[in-house]
Amino acid sequence: MITPSSADHPPPLDATPARALGDFIRAHRERLSPQAVGLPPGPRRRTPGLRREEVAQLCGVSPTWYTWIEQGRPVSASADALARIAVALQLSRAERAYLFELAAQRDPAEPDPAAADAPATLLQTVQLVDTPAYVLDRQWNALAWNERAADLFVGWLDGTHDRNLLRYTFTEPAARALIVDWETRARRLAAEFRADSIRHLNDAPTRGLIDSLSAASDEFARYWASQDVGGREGGRREFNHPRDGRIVYDQITFKPAHREDLKLVVLVRE
Repeated sequence: MITPSSADHPPPLDATPARALGDFIRAHRERLSPQAVGLPPGPRRRTPGLRREEVAQLCGVSPTWYTWIEQGRPVSASADALARIAVALQLSRAERAYLFELAAQRDPAEPDPAAADAPATLLQTVQLVDTPAYVLDRQWNALAWNERAADLFVGWLDGTHDRNLLRYTFTEPAARALIVDWETRARRLAAEFRADSIRHLNDAPTRGLIDSLSAASDEFARYWASQDVGGREGGRREFNHPRDGRIVYDQITFKPAHREDLKLVVLVRE
């Protein structure tokens, strides 16, 4: 039974790591059809996707253990069991990495993380690029950018604005006017940040950013709750610039060796 006080003050999104892990696994189970894993459709299903018992069978684990994982109970999940869940649910590389981070386990298929180094030269690199370029930190605040980037990103990198890319995208009207097909790009951005932030999801700055965006933007709250995960990809980016009109770029994102929490983003004119 939900009391008035608990209804007025719901728990934060992804309140515990175990709950976040269960929500993520359940969401991806419900998206996977029996045909996709070679199972017959069988009788009419009350819920979409695979049944828990079917995933447990594919993973070689007990249905009870798998159910407890989805329910967010504090049960132990080995790296081997998580790897089998990732294979059974046909997770992408980004989704698999996210799964292991949620469980605080190291994926045996991944190499050891590299040691950190100083990013000073990275911050200077953007000034040497003759096209829009900027550097993001782990909360996607712009640490450095060049004049071409400031000229392109009206309301973010020009003037005196909040330098966070997510706040700009989801709360600034200028972003909706600038970014072509804003809804698709915004949804993708939330999925990319979910994958990128999992290593520091419970850090105060990251949690504060997620909570404040969820309160300020209904779209962000909805996209974040969808459990979509995506690797940060490059590709075609279109903008409706207030002065230059329609501009098309090819976006390339670089991660410096030893500092994968930082990103150098470069936009090359098509």
